[in-house]
Amino acid sequence: MAAMPNSHDPTGELPDLSTVWLRVFLEVAREESFTVAARTLGWTQSAVSRQISSLETALGGTPLFDRLPRGVRLTEAGRILVPYARAVAGALRGAVDELAALRAGTGGRLRFGAFATADAALVPQALAAFRARRPGVRVTREEGFTVRLLDRLTAGHLDLAVVSTTGRTPLDPYDLHHLLDEPLYVAVPADHPLAAHRGPVRLGRLADADWISGGPRPEGTLLDAALRQGFRPRVAHVVAEWTAKQGYVAAGLGVTLVPALAAASVRPDVALVPVHDEGGPARAVYVATVRGRSLTTAAEAFVGALREAAARIPTTVTPT
Repeated sequence: MAAMPNSHDPTGELPDLSTVWLRVFLEVAREESFTVAARTLGWTQSAVSRQISSLETALGGTPLFDRLPRGVRLTEAGRILVPYARAVAGALRGAVDELAALRAGTGGRLRFGAFATADAALVPQALAAFRARRPGVRVTREEGFTVRLLDRLTAGHLDLAVVSTTGRTPLDPYDLHHLLDEPLYVAVPADHPLAAHRGPVRLGRLADADWISGGPRPEGTLLDAALRQGFRPRVAHVVAEWTAKQGYVAAGLGVTLVPALAAASVRPDVALVPVHDEGGPARAVYVATVRGRSLTTAAEAFVGALREAAARIPTTVTPT
């Protein structure tokens, strides 16, 4: 609020104005009466008078009201103060309303990130349920690899992140909310001999195959599963996008690994065969939050929506 002229403050610094004073001032200005304002506020007339006197003193002894035989009337200084007092009161009401919405989880913002295959079904289902329940929350979303999402989370740019254990990224510094354990499938062309295989297959049977991967090296990718089974896969094509990988598989250019979260979106000319991984599920999926950083009500609600969505997502599919 702009400073009123203050003869007792040659530095021009703002006086320390009480919001209670401004509330009483606006009520007196509206009613043009200390007595009526006191009745509206539920105070005594003398208490209202003391508040106005304190405000006038804080503003350098500038009278805000002319005291008349019947009621009061704003002085020129009082008329100048009115719009500023209204602005302060309005801003405080807005802050109170916004904070109440934040506590209730019906307002505020939610910033989250997720890795690519989580966007196939998990995140959309959770987000749809969340928006239906809390339409007033402003939601922003980022997509990226787990390591980048964790960096963004640590820097305070995200409230939470959907991450996985792929990539051997250390997750110990974070609070983790488990969503699901995700097995793998090997995607082969529809006419591949393994396409008719009805049970899990060891990746060693594909040790001589050309592989399509998101990176040139298997370490830190889904192809860690092949390393666990004792062979180093030959990466013939480096392809980042899941839809593009499927195109390469369908064309007979190689095979690739598909996590369960993306299995439902595989094209019909590609067959999925479950992977027998003696080391257990290929990866776990979590919601990560920064340890010691409190979550808003909306963020907690979104974690709940993600858990509900994860419970509905099948982690097995019928081999095609």
